[in-house]
Amino acid sequence: MNDPKALSQGTNVEKIPEDISVEMRRIAHDLSNALEIIVQTSYLLSTTELKEPASDWLRMLDGGVEKALKLNLSLRSYIKEHTSN
Repeated sequence: MNDPKALSQGTNVEKIPEDISVEMRRIAHDLSNALEIIVQTSYLLSTTELKEPASDWLRMLDGGVEKALKLNLSLRSYIKEHTSN
């Protein structure tokens, strides 16, 4: 029974093998740590008065940070939903 709707709703979710899930959790944790540095740097840059084109670059960075955070949250949610632990 591999109904994609059932899998996305959390019923009858296929589990990731333990050894793979441990490595995925480690990588997701390391990614979160790296993203935290980027988020904090982006925030600190936003507290300064930047001239053009640097202020445009900061807006681009902020957009990328938001996308990366959403993707990281999706990854962590997927891992949590598909592991036994």
